[in-house]
Amino acid sequence: MPADDSLDRALHAIADPTRRRILRELRENAKAAGTPGCLCAGDIEARMQLSQPTISHHMAILTKAGLVEATKQGLWRRYRRNEKAIRQVVKTLRGKL
Repeated sequence: MPADDSLDRALHAIADPTRRRILRELRENAKAAGTPGCLCAGDIEARMQLSQPTISHHMAILTKAGLVEATKQGLWRRYRRNEKAIRQVVKTLRGKL
């Protein structure tokens, strides 16, 4: 079970509607690909229609909360959902509420 500060970071991350939209986009991309899909920051910017600094801010929060994993490929940073961490947050919430 995640520590309370870890749960607090996850809840803070998903409290924002834009970050929830990003998580949904990452999920939909994975479904379309049939695998744990990744999106680069530029793809996320285009889908969200937000600036690069804004996307970077949101992705940093999601990554710090452990809900998204980032890998660097050359000049690009690719993001994917951390399904295990998301399931753990849901499980923890069920136990605490």
